[in-house]
Amino acid sequence: MTSSKLILAVLLLIPSSWTRVTRLNDAITTAEQSYASANYEQSVTDHMVLVNEFEYKSSELSFDLGLSHHYSEKVDEALTWYDQTTQSPNKKLASFAFNQSGVITGNKKEYEAALSKFQSSLIKDPTNEQARYNYEMLARWMQRDEERKNQDQNKPEPSDFAKRKKAEADRLVEQFRFNDALTVMQDAMAQDSTVTAYQDFMTTLQEVVEIDEN
Repeated sequence: MTSSKLILAVLLLIPSSWTRVTRLNDAITTAEQSYASANYEQSVTDHMVLVNEFEYKSSELSFDLGLSHHYSEKVDEALTWYDQTTQSPNKKLASFAFNQSGVITGNKKEYEAALSKFQSSLIKDPTNEQARYNYEMLARWMQRDEERKNQDQNKPEPSDFAKRKKAEADRLVEQFRFNDALTVMQDAMAQDSTVTAYQDFMTTLQEVVEIDEN
């Protein structure tokens, strides 16, 4: 009986903060595991436990939440967390966040805003080659697109087939799949001469693909 009372007394002396730290560490481990296993919806849930129950804050947590929402195709939520991460004193992490945010914005066809985000990514970290690639590719694309708009050339009226292929290529461009888009247009050209109505579009695709290969 004396021994039991002694054990109970010792346990009561353990600070409650120790228990909280243990639960926090367990929650962090759980969140890391769900993300590492590519279970992104569960990763969102597990990371939000850290935010809501433990009021845990860090740039790394915000970035992980951005990625988890992004891969769960919840892009608006992802943008919110990426934007928080861009304020991180860790410049490399902030650069990654700007780049990811730029990809989402570009996919939403907000090209000017996307270009600005890629530029901000490079300002934060000039060695971020993925951001540099995205910036140069999008800038070149936007320049050529503006030139096409200003051109007044006689072009053949594209057939319905040509229009369908152009629409298919446009969808690939929105996904930054420029090489696939070029292949679609080249194959279409071999079948229908009116595809030449989109020659400028194909020229731009070729230039962008060359940037990718270099």
